[in-house]
Amino acid sequence: MPIHKLDHVNIRTHQLVTLIGWYQRVLGLRVGARPNFPFPGAWLFAGDTVVVHLIGVESPSGAGSESELKLEHFAFSATDLDAFENTLRELGEPHQRAELASFGLVQINLWDPDGNHLHVDFPSGP
Repeated sequence: MPIHKLDHVNIRTHQLVTLIGWYQRVLGLRVGARPNFPFPGAWLFAGDTVVVHLIGVESPSGAGSESELKLEHFAFSATDLDAFENTLRELGEPHQRAELASFGLVQINLWDPDGNHLHVDFPSGP
């Protein structure tokens, strides 16, 4: 059974509405259809693909967790680096740019309102 790709990231948050808005404004994701689970949440889509699941919890550690574990980061690939950086500047969104010339990439690193680290990778070049 070969793995083909990462399907989605699931993030627990006590700031559900804030995170929904942030992922919409900053990454351009949209809220889409989600099963009728017995807990609050949202599924966020890039085009027709669900990429982020958000689950609303009452405390930062989340139901069912024994310790406050933290994801190191997750990443998206995209095009139009200039437009994305302009959007981040217009929103006043802190970010860090990393040039990975040996991989032909430019990474834009940023953090959502819960402190989750993500980066958006763009092809570098002419």
